[in-house]
Amino acid sequence: MNCCTEEKLKAHNRRSVDVTSSATHGIGQPYPLAAVHQIVYNAVLHRTYKKTNAPIRVYWFNDRIEITSPGGPYGNVTVENFGQPGVTDYRNPNIGDILKTFGYVQTFGRGIEIARRKLQENQNPELEFDVNQSTVQCIIRRKS
Repeated sequence: MNCCTEEKLKAHNRRSVDVTSSATHGIGQPYPLAAVHQIVYNAVLHRTYKKTNAPIRVYWFNDRIEITSPGGPYGNVTVENFGQPGVTDYRNPNIGDILKTFGYVQTFGRGIEIARRKLQENQNPELEFDVNQSTVQCIIRRKS
């Protein structure tokens, strides 16, 4: 992820300070940045680059982030089993190697799992997926 994308994600994800809920203040974010990173990295890694110039789209709304990647499921991953633990395949292994070499990903096949855990720790709603043969869209809902 380039520095401009990183800056944009941070700028839209402002920290808040809660001084009323307990004796000490709490600092929070509407979205855990690690979860957003994992979904964006997945969009880059798993999108199709064949016969399309369609971009990955990241739309930031007041109540959610929608990340849409061109290309549906690939290989062992189907519309029916998408997002299930242990079900993985790699459309772009060379891009995966680059992302791993530069430290953007640590382990293959764990991005959705990491995003789910970070969202749960931050008390966000569950990830939502709209998966079909031509696109994968992930919706990350804002923390209430």
